[in-house]
Amino acid sequence: MNDMKLKICGMRQTANINEVVALQPDFMGFIFYEKSARHAALILDKNTFDNIPLTIAKVGVFVDASKNEILQVAENFHFDYLQLHGNETPEFCQDLKRYGFNIIKVFSIDNDFDFNVLLPFINDVDYFLFDTKATLPGGNGIKFDWDVLKNYTYKKQFLLSGGISNEDFDTIIALKNSISTLVGIDVNSKYEIEPGLKDVEKLKQLKSIISIK
Repeated sequence: MNDMKLKICGMRQTANINEVVALQPDFMGFIFYEKSARHAALILDKNTFDNIPLTIAKVGVFVDASKNEILQVAENFHFDYLQLHGNETPEFCQDLKRYGFNIIKVFSIDNDFDFNVLLPFINDVDYFLFDTKATLPGGNGIKFDWDVLKNYTYKKQFLLSGGISNEDFDTIIALKNSISTLVGIDVNSKYEIEPGLKDVEKLKQLKSIISIK
């Protein structure tokens, strides 16, 4: 499964960021949402952030923020991707894309999710990200029923999130074999010592699993 992309989300602390950078994930996500325990705005050191190598895509995560707020943060931190985790419209995604950012649009999935709602977004996002529908947007450590993804028929590639752990990879491999548009995973809470502090040893195990599967 060497072609499976890895996104590690929700980091805040300098030493921890540097340890995760050494693992060379494909994406690193930084959350700018005040209600999140992983809110990065007040603690993220910009010098550390700027030293992340270009081989790792830097993702700013926002939830129903205004365009001005997103642009101010994104231009300050030079994000490669904007991950929109709220009720943002296709027009909102299109507008931000005009500024040169890649867009990841998140949808919260439950057993009744209607994948037809994705169609208006197809041309204005680079990836979808499917997470578990819960009280808070993301970082809940809860899986949805991944069999629901068999109803996804579009060609737009997507990342899978929601309670993923190292024990899930046989299931993820089977899912990827049946759904070619699944191209990556997004991990967060199951790889933490505490909110915003990643367990580097668990992430090393994850990288090893990905490389040999």
